[in-house]
Amino acid sequence: MGNQNNPTRVMLVDDHAVVRAGLKRLLEQDSLFSVVAEAESAERSYQLFQEHLPDVTIMDLSMPGMGGIEGIRRIIARYPTAKILVLSMHDNASFANQALKAGARGYLSKNGFADELADAIQWILTGKIYLSTEIAKKIALNVNADDDNKLSALSAREFEIFRMLLDGMDLSHISQTLNISTKTAANYQTSVRRKLGFNTPVEMVRLAISAGLI
Repeated sequence: MGNQNNPTRVMLVDDHAVVRAGLKRLLEQDSLFSVVAEAESAERSYQLFQEHLPDVTIMDLSMPGMGGIEGIRRIIARYPTAKILVLSMHDNASFANQALKAGARGYLSKNGFADELADAIQWILTGKIYLSTEIAKKIALNVNADDDNKLSALSAREFEIFRMLLDGMDLSHISQTLNISTKTAANYQTSVRRKLGFNTPVEMVRLAISAGLI
């Protein structure tokens, strides 16, 4: 854990420069933390992680291109001990479950995170999982929710493809973004539809709304 002589090295991943600037200011007013890298996309975060090997990465989930969950999955695949804390506007159990499944060690909502951020970082540095109170409550309440159970059956990669489909991406765009073949993307799409039980875009959106994703 950081101290004034040896601060915890942090990487910030968010597509909004103003959010990164605010986070940097918040962290560096406390000499326990030093922001060593900033990325505006999940793709860039993977490259910068290899260069800087930060102690903690603070990752947004909804970014253009490859989303945060896929970014987490890739970093953890290469660096299994990476400590990644999600800071997301998605204040619901489905995103939190998938982020943890991908390998994140903590999840905070962007609503009112400032008071918790330093504690969350220190907590995950000790090897524990950190969930904001609201998120933990929602996960507990959603254990028996049908749509949430369906979503938790998706792998992290399938969940990311579901998010891309919701954003209106076609298969060729998905395959380029994730660097997989169109056939593989189509197979994932089929698997997502089968697990979630939808056949039309309208059914897909309805399910996403009822699960609180949009």
